[in-house]
Amino acid sequence: MKRGRLPLTALRTFEVAGRLESFTLAAQELFISQAAVSRQIRELEALLGGALFERRHRSVHLTPSGARLLAILTQSFDRIDECLEEIRGRPRAAAVTVSAEPSFAACWLVSRLPEFRERHPDIDVTIDSDPRLVEFRSGQAEIAIRHGAVATAWPRAESEHLADVRMIAVVAPALLEAGPAIERPQDILRHTLLHEENRDVWSRWFEAAGAAMPETARGPVYADGGLVMQAVLRGQGIALMDEIFAEEEIKAGRLLRLFDLAIPLGAYWLVARSFDRLSPAASLFVRWIRSRIEEP
Repeated sequence: MKRGRLPLTALRTFEVAGRLESFTLAAQELFISQAAVSRQIRELEALLGGALFERRHRSVHLTPSGARLLAILTQSFDRIDECLEEIRGRPRAAAVTVSAEPSFAACWLVSRLPEFRERHPDIDVTIDSDPRLVEFRSGQAEIAIRHGAVATAWPRAESEHLADVRMIAVVAPALLEAGPAIERPQDILRHTLLHEENRDVWSRWFEAAGAAMPETARGPVYADGGLVMQAVLRGQGIALMDEIFAEEEIKAGRLLRLFDLAIPLGAYWLVARSFDRLSPAASLFVRWIRSRIEEP
């Protein structure tokens, strides 16, 4: 197809709809109607002679052809945007935006971030505590820290292993002193259990300990680990926390570890559009967090 006949408006609309896998969200980002999005994509499909989306009930999904086209368009539009910014001569401030899982941000990153600022006082850091998928668009986060079972969970992005997640049982000293005493794993059931998102992880912990968690052992469920941390520090129950989150509180004596048992629960990953194309500030942050998390 000749360049002069490229359907640029339709391609731009398709890129947004494909990236979000939603005609409704694409319409919101482009400030046009959903009907206009649908029309432009239908016209593009007619021009190409094949479907770019599979239409399902209240959802759309990319076809193999659509996924192939999206990969090219997203990269191309990003490169165009970068080039335009360079031509405009806008000075690039020494800044980095990091999108971090809320639990990781609250329980690990916030307390250690002053160390990075002390080493690099000229770099402004913005922490976006958001579990949603990051698209690494211009002006948004360059780096994401995500939890997952495998490294291939983020399309059109690169990922590097950051730290394994090992869940351990912890309790506030005051709660342990108040009793009942805990000598065996089953004794934990005499206290309130604190849960993150669901009760499955405690069930796995008790199974690994050779015990069973009865249906009556319920306890409050919190949306993320940061809330669980606040609850366990206040003596509201016994929690399962990621070992790297609890280590600082254990060293300070604010929490006690119960039993020498840890169960695996995936890992944290560094995610970026391209690690080779990070800004100098983002590269320094990645280098710092890698070295910091490896420290004992």
